[in-house]
Amino acid sequence: MLRDAFYIARMDARHLLSRRETIVWTFVMPVVFFYFIGTITGRNTSTDSRDPLAVSVPADAGFLADRLIQRLTAGDYRVIRTGSSEEFLQYGRRLEIPAGFTDAVLAGHPMKVRFTRAGQELDTTFDQVRIARAVYTLLADLPAIRSGASPAPRALTLDVRSAGRRVKAPTGFEQSVPGIMVMFTLLVLFTSGSVSLTIERRSGILRRLASSPMSRGAVVLGKWGARMIIGCLQMAFAVLAGRILFHVSWGPNLGAVAAILLAYGALAAALAMLLGNAGRTEGQVIGLGVILSNVMAGLGGCWWPIEITPLWAQKMALFLPTGLTMNALHKLVNFGASPAAVAPHLAALAAAAALALYVLSRTFRFQ
Repeated sequence: MLRDAFYIARMDARHLLSRRETIVWTFVMPVVFFYFIGTITGRNTSTDSRDPLAVSVPADAGFLADRLIQRLTAGDYRVIRTGSSEEFLQYGRRLEIPAGFTDAVLAGHPMKVRFTRAGQELDTTFDQVRIARAVYTLLADLPAIRSGASPAPRALTLDVRSAGRRVKAPTGFEQSVPGIMVMFTLLVLFTSGSVSLTIERRSGILRRLASSPMSRGAVVLGKWGARMIIGCLQMAFAVLAGRILFHVSWGPNLGAVAAILLAYGALAAALAMLLGNAGRTEGQVIGLGVILSNVMAGLGGCWWPIEITPLWAQKMALFLPTGLTMNALHKLVNFGASPAAVAPHLAALAAAAALALYVLSRTFRFQ
């Protein structure tokens, strides 16, 4: 049985890869999408990983403005003192220090610093906390500054312990390369991988296989194996292209990343077989394949980081193959999680693939 299945898988994969449209959508179009979507969604190409913060400082702001900027730098901001209003407005994070800031504060007059944040990203609340901490720390130092002495040691101290790495939604190529890879794997298998079964059924190829000495299980396993080969080749190429062309780091747990992608490929190949098994015409299969793959890509976080969506959308994504895979990749690659953190994802993908293969083996149509 296995020998027959390997033979069918090898010959079927060779046939699928001989088609020009399969080559284009498997190896060419993903790279094009990597570049355009990654370029559009990239926020900052600087090698400095700190968050940029544009600060508008009037000429008479005084030395307290410099003290505040020091506090902001200690809060892990890359402070940029802008020279014009046009440059100031180019940045997403902006802090305006009012004129006469030092003289007014030392005289006891209330002053307001204005922080503006463009967009609603995952770390907006964290920005507010860091800005407030810098301002309140400066206020706490005012008595010592007025007296000319160095700031006294704090009477109140905090015991600060890490609650884990801050979750910062990936952008640019860190999001586009994994997302487009997951999307196009599903798209190619749901179109080329599915419609080829419909064509073989209509042309009588599957009937001839049914009349051969090969068992039903060998035929199903071989057809699934061919689509699994296409999916694995596509994902391996995407991983290499992302690393070489777009400098995407896949993290220290490459083994866990590979396991997640293999489980996803197995499930996508089985679902493509089910779609091709249920479809009656080539147009019907291609139409459903395009719609289903795009819907699952959008809802699963392939087009944008699912972490920036409402909580209900994040939970719903975990019920989709794309969402499970993207969530696992983000944990491993972007959030520094250990392989144990994605064990449930791997188990769910593998179980779904096994269930889909079982249903396929019981319902596969030769005519």
